[in-house]
Amino acid sequence: MTSNKKRKQKRQWRQVDLHLHTPASADWAEPGITFLDWLHEAERRELDIVAITDHNTVAGVARLRQELERLTWLAQNGRLKAEEKTALEEFRRLGERILVLPGFEFTATFGFHVLAIFPPETSVRQLELLLLQLNVPADKLDEGSTEVGPTADVLTAYRLIHQAGGLVIAAHANSSNGVAMRNFPFGGQTKIAYTQDPHLHALEVTDLESKGRRTTARFYNGSKPEYPRRMHCIQGSDAHRLRRDPKDKTQLGIGDRTTEMLLTDVSFEALKSVFEDNDFTLTRPYRAAKAPYDHVWAAREQGPNIVQSFHESMSRRGGRLHKVLCDVVAFANTKGGTIYIGVSATRKSPPTGVANPEEAIATLRAEVQRKITPPLEVTVDTLESEGKQVLRVVVPEGPDKPYMIDDIKVYVRQEAETNLAVRDEIVQLVREALAEETPSVGVGVPGPAAAPPSWQEQRPVKPPTVGVQIVETEERKGVLYHSVKDLRNGNVVRNVTRESARKLWRYAITQQETNPVVAEKVKWIGDVGLWQKRTRAGRTRYDFVQRTPDGSLEVYYGVTEEGIEGVWQKLLEEEGTA
Repeated sequence: MTSNKKRKQKRQWRQVDLHLHTPASADWAEPGITFLDWLHEAERRELDIVAITDHNTVAGVARLRQELERLTWLAQNGRLKAEEKTALEEFRRLGERILVLPGFEFTATFGFHVLAIFPPETSVRQLELLLLQLNVPADKLDEGSTEVGPTADVLTAYRLIHQAGGLVIAAHANSSNGVAMRNFPFGGQTKIAYTQDPHLHALEVTDLESKGRRTTARFYNGSKPEYPRRMHCIQGSDAHRLRRDPKDKTQLGIGDRTTEMLLTDVSFEALKSVFEDNDFTLTRPYRAAKAPYDHVWAAREQGPNIVQSFHESMSRRGGRLHKVLCDVVAFANTKGGTIYIGVSATRKSPPTGVANPEEAIATLRAEVQRKITPPLEVTVDTLESEGKQVLRVVVPEGPDKPYMIDDIKVYVRQEAETNLAVRDEIVQLVREALAEETPSVGVGVPGPAAAPPSWQEQRPVKPPTVGVQIVETEERKGVLYHSVKDLRNGNVVRNVTRESARKLWRYAITQQETNPVVAEKVKWIGDVGLWQKRTRAGRTRYDFVQRTPDGSLEVYYGVTEEGIEGVWQKLLEEEGTA
């Protein structure tokens, strides 16, 4: 059933369910259900776009289309019975009401599930050919089973589905058979690739409306060093029945867990454009008869970090506009980010809003153009939060670093702080820019002999990826000068004193100078341990220790949850501090 008619309207919220099974899936729970029953339930739940995603098959798509073609042929030849005429009229009416997209749920190597969703005009033959390319056996194409033997790996599936013109969505990514399951024993680089691959459009998650610091959407918000690509996160019903099972509330029905998307029209192209957009406010969990999802509130819940900041106003008085511009430069020099104006980071304080958004947007754009060099394109718009208009400034990672204000001041973002860049950081920005411009050495040109890998390069446990480490200390004329390493990017800043240090650096230096680690008091697991933790303004930081082969200790100060994985996370769990 494919309706090619695009209903062009003003951009508006549409309810979407992109993970639905039909009786063509072997684990469909309700026998005797027709495809007309299926569509009627989708209409009852007021869905605008649905996708048929049976397990490793497009038999459901084929059966639906065959039934519609059969009724259409009978109508053309004057052979329709009364009940068949009614059915055909309903199919046609529902085709105008709901956009039905063909697709499938593919079982990749190791059992990971991937949703593949295609334009409505895509033929069954094209989809079956793709399934064959993904190594689904020909004799299993109509079974609708989750188990089809050895198939293509996850990254190959992403690539082939994308090349075939489909949307690629990691199914229930944080749950069973999901590519982002916690504590999965795969290597770090493989796990990162499964959720950061450029062919992947979105993650389907089961905790989109959950509160707390460990939700999947928060994990993939771009603040983690290993996962710099912010991912679109949506939710789907994964329905294997028409309605929720009254005896098992976890068995959802059609439309029980859906996503709203802000679309220009009801079409596959509009849907795809949302996933390819860097505007993450175009999707939200659907809430029937509830207050609409507040993206600003959700951002405040996460708080300031390396990819977002908050300002109550941007008035020139008090230098508040200048502080906003400093954040713009800092984000451009780091990994990009989002600035919210008209709201504080403190969740208890209501938004102040921006009195005249249009004027404020014009002022901010003019100031960015006038004061920031080289030229930088930012996106400025408004979002509503608790009845107030809040400005949102989306800053990309700049392609021509370093960026500066008034041609002299360079700012960088370090965790939740914007700071003036010191000499070593400016040098690093310039080196990065030059490295991108310099062509690689030709093949066959000999280079210097590689040094044997050091312990730091081949250590069994990698350091946390957030926080700082003091790698060297030198005393000159009674003053201690430190070399501070940023664990997020590996950059080292030299000649830092306690007086000249930033907050996190000052904390690390103060601890090293006045409260050095005592190995006997560290809570160890093997050669890694927890020295101490501190909580300030609702944010907990940890000081970790790692023992080296020569018995010395490497200390990682101020580590936050964004940089804690693997054995470091296990360390906290065993100590009951996670």
